[in-house]
Amino acid sequence: MNLAEIIDGKGFAAHLRAAIAAEVADLPYKPGLAVVLVGDDPASKVYVANKARQTVEVGMASFEHRLAADTTQEHVLALVRALNEDPKVHGILVQLPLPKPLNADAIIAAISPEKDVDGLTVVNAGRLAVGLPGLVPCTPLGCLLLLENKLPDMTGLNAVVIGRSNLVGKPIAQLLLQKNCTVTMAHSRTRDLPALCRTADILIAAVGRPETVKGDWIKPGAAVIDVGINRVPAEGGKTTLLGDVAYREAAEVAGLITPVPGGVGPMTIACLLRNTLTAAKRLQETK
Repeated sequence: MNLAEIIDGKGFAAHLRAAIAAEVADLPYKPGLAVVLVGDDPASKVYVANKARQTVEVGMASFEHRLAADTTQEHVLALVRALNEDPKVHGILVQLPLPKPLNADAIIAAISPEKDVDGLTVVNAGRLAVGLPGLVPCTPLGCLLLLENKLPDMTGLNAVVIGRSNLVGKPIAQLLLQKNCTVTMAHSRTRDLPALCRTADILIAAVGRPETVKGDWIKPGAAVIDVGINRVPAEGGKTTLLGDVAYREAAEVAGLITPVPGGVGPMTIACLLRNTLTAAKRLQETK
C-alpha cells in the first residue's frame, strides 16, 4: 500500500519566513504590523502572541492593541482609522471573532485596503475576483503556495472546494481559477458531495467539521489540502486537533496530503508576514 506524500507546511513556512526576513533586512525602512485584539478569547490571545513573536523574528515592527471585551464600536473604529493614518503601520489585522455586539463587517470595512493584510475588505475581494493585484487572505494564499510547490502547472486540473466562506472557500476558488483549474465550489446544500469529491484532482476541505471527508471520497492520487483545525476531546480529559479530512483513510488514497497540525496552519502567519511586506513595499512606492 502506497501512502500519500505529506506536504510539510511547517517546513515550507519556515523557509518562507527566512526569505521574508532576508528581504526585510535589505529594506531602508521597517515594515510594521498592527494587530487589534478585543476581548479575552483564549485561542485568539495565543494566536496574536504567535503573530507578534514571528513578526519581530523576521525584523518587522509589531504593534499590539489589546482592548477590553466591552470596548465600544466607536472606539474600535477610531483606533482603526488612527492606524490607517500611522506611517509606521503598513499592515492592520483585526483579530476575529469579535465579541458581541461589535459589528465585524463595519470594522473590517474601515481598514484601508492598502493595509488590509487579512485581505477581507470588499476592495481586496473585488481585486482578487477580477484578477487585479491586491492583498489575498492568508490561509488561501498559504494553500496555493503549498500546491504550487508540488504542482507547478495546475492547468486543466479539476479542483473541488468544500466550503464557501469569505475567509477561505471563495478566495481559494478564485486563486485556483487564476491557475487555470476547473473549479467547483461545494457546500452544505451540495447534492451527493462524496461523488463530487471523487472527481477532484485537487480537493480543498474547509468545512470546519472534524473528519468530514472520508477516504472513499477521494480520487486516487489527488492532492488533498485540509484547512480544518478542530479541537476535540481526547482521553484523560485532554484535547486533540483534527482536520476536516479523515487523515489516515485519506492518506491511503491521495497522492499529496496536508497533515493537521503541521500543514496549512503554519502557512497562515507566514503569509500574513508576506502580505505585510507586500503592503509595505506598495505603500512606499506610492510616496
